Amino acid sequence: MIEIVKANLDSPSHGEAVIGLLNFYAMDQMGGGEELPAHVKQNLVAELRKRPAAHVVLAFADGAPAGLAICMEGFSTFACQPLLNIHDFAVAPQYRRRGIAKMMLEKVEEIARSLGCCKLTLEVLEGNRTAQSLYRACGFAGYALDPAMGHALFWQKKLDDR
Repeated sequence: MIEIVKANLDSPSHGEAVIGLLNFYAMDQMGGGEELPAHVKQNLVAELRKRPAAHVVLAFADGAPAGLAICMEGFSTFACQPLLNIHDFAVAPQYRRRGIAKMMLEKVEEIARSLGCCKLTLEVLEGNRTAQSLYRACGFAGYALDPAMGHALFWQKKLDDR
């Protein structure tokens, strides 16, 4: 049985599922290939709990943690409405190809609609064709404000060495 829930970050079992699944994702090639630092494992759930704009979705397969979506509410100035960014999204390999990712995206969309969001956003690696296919099938697409200017790119500048 597959169960998709909005995580209760006060629940120790949900907190353990978040850390376990995120760590597994971090160690995957698509997550950077390195285990989460001890500081992150020890503090992430408490830090997420402090942020009302954080929304976490968990998938369980027969009671076992199977998938994770960590989303952060943002704001679209052009629409003057909130948006929901899917910051981390992963399904453990042994649970893939069961429709869990699609069910998790449906739950994320349900949360976004309940918040009055105008859109969902996410980033995906160029080489992650499987994820891109899923996202396209669920209605996601790259965007350009003016086609002559090209598609939007996601960049970062790290501010510390953590």
